[in-house]
Amino acid sequence: MITPSTAEDRLPADVRHLYPFTGKMLTLPSGHRMHFLDEGKGDPMLFVHGNPTWSFYWRRLVGEFASTNRCVAMDHLGCGLSDKPADWTYRLEDHVNNLVALIEALDLRRITLVVHDWGGAIGFGAALKVPDRIARLVIFNTGCFEGPIPWEIRACRIPGVGALAIRGLNGFVRVGLFRATSDRSKFKDGVGHGYLAPYDSWSNRVANLRFVQDIPLEKDHPTRPYFLSVGEGVRKFAALPSVIIWGEQDFCFVPAYRKGFVERLPNAEVHVFEDASHWVVEDAHDRIVPILRDFMTRHPLASA
Repeated sequence: MITPSTAEDRLPADVRHLYPFTGKMLTLPSGHRMHFLDEGKGDPMLFVHGNPTWSFYWRRLVGEFASTNRCVAMDHLGCGLSDKPADWTYRLEDHVNNLVALIEALDLRRITLVVHDWGGAIGFGAALKVPDRIARLVIFNTGCFEGPIPWEIRACRIPGVGALAIRGLNGFVRVGLFRATSDRSKFKDGVGHGYLAPYDSWSNRVANLRFVQDIPLEKDHPTRPYFLSVGEGVRKFAALPSVIIWGEQDFCFVPAYRKGFVERLPNAEVHVFEDASHWVVEDAHDRIVPILRDFMTRHPLASA
């Protein structure tokens, strides 16, 4: 069931100014509600965020492309304006199933899939379940296969340390504000508040921690087999029009991950911004918009 959202009313005024949308809620099979934006008309662009961001990360791309496309930007369960249940699984495949539920509820077809961070594994996982609905790929700094893991994230896997740092001190979001862009001045005028707003308490930061705990570092991690299958599954989309846009200063998804996507999607166009970091859309929005417009113009979708 899809219902109107009132969650935006809880946002601070300076954040609401930057995020002028009124979203909707999808009630999932679990009974929890997932918040999403649905702006504009035309062939859909489906924006899938990572940890610890939310649909706010995509706000300017949604604003730019809603004039030509149907822009759907969801908040994973536990993130943004979605419900944040304490007792949900927060496993990769369950996030994937939630995204598939949204795709099917909205009957999205001819999708331009736009992914970042954990949105890569979740987005490609969903694409593998509904491959006939995916038409183009836009890949920002992400990974859905094995690669280097920074020490900061490994430290958050230490029992007790992660809960204190992430849920107690809001360390994951705050590290993002400190290290995820190349220019911290980008977080003035309410932007920093936008990233912090949904994660304002211990209970509201449950997904931030659980995403970190779901990184399959250990050989016997329960998510590992599915995670590896998604990474191999990326190769199935090699024939689709694809563009990779990468912030090269990323401390988390280092160039090895970009090379991993190039190896799996050898026909993809690649744009590397040497002066941008992990939250590349914040760092390089003005350069990204013309790249995406040109990419979609050169790769039109066949008539329905």
